[in-house]
Amino acid sequence: MSPTPVIIAIDGRSGAGKTTLAIELAARLREHHKVSLFHLEDIYPGWNGLVTGVERYISTVLAPLRRGESAEWVSWDWDMHYDGSLRVTQPAEIVIMEGVGAASAGARPMLDAVIWMEASDEDRRTRALHRDGSSYEPYWDTWAVQEQEWLDADNVAGNADVVVLNNDNDNAPDDVMQAMKYIPGLAPVLIPELLARSGLQLRSERIEASPDAADLYRELFANARNAVWLDSSNADTGSSAEQVPGYAAGNTAADGAAERSRFSVLADDGGTFGQSVRHSSGTTHVTAGCATVSLEGPFFRWLESVWGRRAVKAPRGYACQFTLGWLGYLGYELKRETGGNDVLAETPDAALIFAGRAVVIDHHDGAVWLLALEAPDADAWLGRARQAVRSAAGRNDESLPTGTGEADLAPGLPLRFTSTDSEASYKGKIAQAQHEIAEGNSYEVCLTTTLRAEDPGIDPWGSYLALRRRNPAPFASYLRLGGVTVASTSPERFLRIASNGSMRAEPIKGTRRRATDPGEDERLRHELESSAKDRAENIMIVDLLRNDLSHFAVPGSVTVSRLCAIESYATVHQMVSTVDAQLRPGAPRAEAVAAAFPAGSMTGAPKISSMDILDRLEDGPRGVYSGAIGYFSLNAATDLAVVIRTLVINSEGGGPGTLTLGVGGAITSDSEPHEEYEEIRTKAFGVLSALGAEFPAG
Repeated sequence: MSPTPVIIAIDGRSGAGKTTLAIELAARLREHHKVSLFHLEDIYPGWNGLVTGVERYISTVLAPLRRGESAEWVSWDWDMHYDGSLRVTQPAEIVIMEGVGAASAGARPMLDAVIWMEASDEDRRTRALHRDGSSYEPYWDTWAVQEQEWLDADNVAGNADVVVLNNDNDNAPDDVMQAMKYIPGLAPVLIPELLARSGLQLRSERIEASPDAADLYRELFANARNAVWLDSSNADTGSSAEQVPGYAAGNTAADGAAERSRFSVLADDGGTFGQSVRHSSGTTHVTAGCATVSLEGPFFRWLESVWGRRAVKAPRGYACQFTLGWLGYLGYELKRETGGNDVLAETPDAALIFAGRAVVIDHHDGAVWLLALEAPDADAWLGRARQAVRSAAGRNDESLPTGTGEADLAPGLPLRFTSTDSEASYKGKIAQAQHEIAEGNSYEVCLTTTLRAEDPGIDPWGSYLALRRRNPAPFASYLRLGGVTVASTSPERFLRIASNGSMRAEPIKGTRRRATDPGEDERLRHELESSAKDRAENIMIVDLLRNDLSHFAVPGSVTVSRLCAIESYATVHQMVSTVDAQLRPGAPRAEAVAAAFPAGSMTGAPKISSMDILDRLEDGPRGVYSGAIGYFSLNAATDLAVVIRTLVINSEGGGPGTLTLGVGGAITSDSEPHEEYEEIRTKAFGVLSALGAEFPAG
């Protein structure tokens, strides 16, 4: 008896491409493994024998192979329409079962992985008849009825580990190989393939150029379904600290903002290594080309499995921490994994892309870096990116085209938003939060509400351009992830972990509006700077973050390098602090991110009890808002912003989409309800004014 094999079933309706995929997978796997391949068409007893054939397959083929024994089975003679010869299938390190019913309910307990193939009815019929000729044509409908009756009672596709949308473009075998590497049951046997994935080679080019970032994004990624632009929109081309809003000589707050505004990253999920990930309520779906693998379990556990090790080295002279990897957002409802309650969101709890190629703009040096993992398509992409940089270079700035107004970029406006809370109900919730504080259940509760509008057909791209012009910020971003578009002008860093393990969080607590009159503007800035209440809010969150970072920090390394500094942006003054620490060598980086998630500035303190209070006070999930946007790089670095000042356009599920804008503020025992309500109006102003909308009355 041989060692128990790993058994992979490839199932799907007739003509979906199962046989071709099985043969191609076997060829790839035989480079490192002994592989057996079994075709169920050899055992079906005739054109009416689907159910009987599957029963024979399970009992005479699958069961003995599962035990590591040889399988003796009787074939079917399709010419004589009778039982044929006795055959033997030997066990092997990997056994691939291919055919309709290979992953039926009776078989699944004996399988290590299930791959389901899908294709259109027309493609399936054409493919099947081309393969089997006229002998199959008279029986196509008879067989199709059997397939449908079987699938009506057995949801094979819903139980599959990998679903393949076979577009007949020859990419399926490579895409499925990418997807299978994520299946935990296959990991031990696929070690050679996993090692090949870790041997990545990074190619890079530095171009002396100052391209218009918006034009560059348009040229490279306008047609991509999934693309990310981490946009330092308050950094003019070749920016320095002096160009940051509110800069004054020696203003360390502005210097810090300039540092955060140095790089912009533009990427999609195309090319050889491109992948996308969506996580909702405990299930992670990873898509590589036409193949999607579904994995049960916590998101941060999955993230730890794909990120946190130094897979590539940064190019010489390259100052940015991003060296390709995962980019996108983590939604607030991931708090279920970090001590919060389980709340269902309207949008995915996390959405990321894996970028095997990207453009990084260094605004400080006036340079562009092209990055690509070594692959057969790397040369072609680098050439296209090089040309796009040249085309986008030479623009005077990154502003809107001359003569183009904001309304022109956001057709359908003005929008009419409604609020989850009226002014009276929001103030009532402030009172309830203060009651919880008085009872000792929290020191500070970061209460939020949601503004919502039905999408009249706005142009997301044009709206973002208007938004970044109206409200530039160091952590602005534009994410197009399937049916979810995120247009953010966040000024707040959630957490940075550099490749060398240095950690930094920069919480914002305390906001005042900007004024056009310089004297009034300075008065508002000074009012914030001297506010005992705002300082108390900020310091409470600093203490919370010191605790969050300490879980994985070198003892004694947690420091506060800035406390209650003032940074000024286009529409607001902000109070910002900086907390630094050093990650313990060998500490799990995804767990370090989880320990600080969600940002304390969006929950209050203590975090877990405050989140519980917020779930009772707020009517519904926050979704993307209050989560994090950024990257998880192949050199083990991450830089994430807090999702605030952010418009989310959700068109998933068909029908009219929705626009949402979350706003909120920290409630303490000293909070004045009228002032708190005015603060959320102030925070919403930058986004609403760019859209030509107003804060809802009442």
